[in-house]
Amino acid sequence: MTREQPKPLVELTAVDRRIYAEELAGFLPEEIVDVHTHVWRAGDFPPPEPETGERRTVTWPARVAEENPVEDLLESYRLLLPGKRVTPLIFATLPRCGNLDVQNAYVADCARRENVPALLFSDPAWSAEELEARVLAGGFVGAKSDLTMAPAHLPAGEIGLLDFFPPHQLAVHDRHGWIVMLHLPRDGRLRDPGNLAQLRQIDREYPGLTLIVAHVGRAYCNEDVGNAFEVLADTRRLCFDLSANTNAWVFEQALRCVGPRRVLFGSDLPITRMRMRRVTREGRYVNVVPRGLYGDASGDPNMDEVEGAEAEQLTLFFYEEIEAFRRAAGAVGLTRGEVDDVFCGNARRALAQALPL
Repeated sequence: MTREQPKPLVELTAVDRRIYAEELAGFLPEEIVDVHTHVWRAGDFPPPEPETGERRTVTWPARVAEENPVEDLLESYRLLLPGKRVTPLIFATLPRCGNLDVQNAYVADCARRENVPALLFSDPAWSAEELEARVLAGGFVGAKSDLTMAPAHLPAGEIGLLDFFPPHQLAVHDRHGWIVMLHLPRDGRLRDPGNLAQLRQIDREYPGLTLIVAHVGRAYCNEDVGNAFEVLADTRRLCFDLSANTNAWVFEQALRCVGPRRVLFGSDLPITRMRMRRVTREGRYVNVVPRGLYGDASGDPNMDEVEGAEAEQLTLFFYEEIEAFRRAAGAVGLTRGEVDDVFCGNARRALAQALPL
């Protein structure tokens, strides 16, 4: 009796292979650093409790993967980026039911075992001393946090950056030259005046840290930008990562604003294993996916389904993101060296600054 082979993480189609071989493989450098990846184990999550209060995040990413242990992350690179050498910067996924310490311990263990850098998922309630001790003890190179960590009494529309990355913690990161991975709050995303004011404040007051604004500030649609890039044009250190974004026009504006030395590749794996195409409708992004592949998506405003020939032409979110950046790079005339910086060099410099001597 033959043993059934485990199902691969990603079943690549002829469309996927053609896109990688003809459009992406030659564009990408041989060495890549992915600054935005999540690792977690399903067993570290207790059964979900009934939700109360206002929801602060979208739910569709949970359709892609129930877990992403580090072995799955590394296998994703083997499948999706054949021939490339990839170093991930890893961190936990959103904590739930008090499992923040368990998740951070797992990430620290993965980083040691696989010899890859990692960020602590931080809690704004920690003192400066506690944050510093946790980063050093775990061998982390900085921290990631999220609006979901802001005090529970704050309405989602009123959460500011300093509510989950308070000044006393930013001062610690600044002193050590660590990396801060920031997810912008509020419905206005990158164009929100409060977000822009606090980004400028952090850039001005904490020159020692590396501030990475995830997802190009969650500017997934042109309407999310407003005058942000004009407001941020005189910042000196603020960086953007490309993760889970497929808007070539937004990438182009970011490159023109801060230059290719402050844009970094991030994938947001595992959610970019999703088979999809992103479109915008009335200022909202919508992920178009094969019907039924991710369950019943009919009630999700950020999801739509297609079938037949249209579904068969869909590739992976991961490839859609890189292809969008390839178009943006062509539009602004990036050199080979500048492309290599976005996918490797910029991250290498930030990590060199953040790693302990």
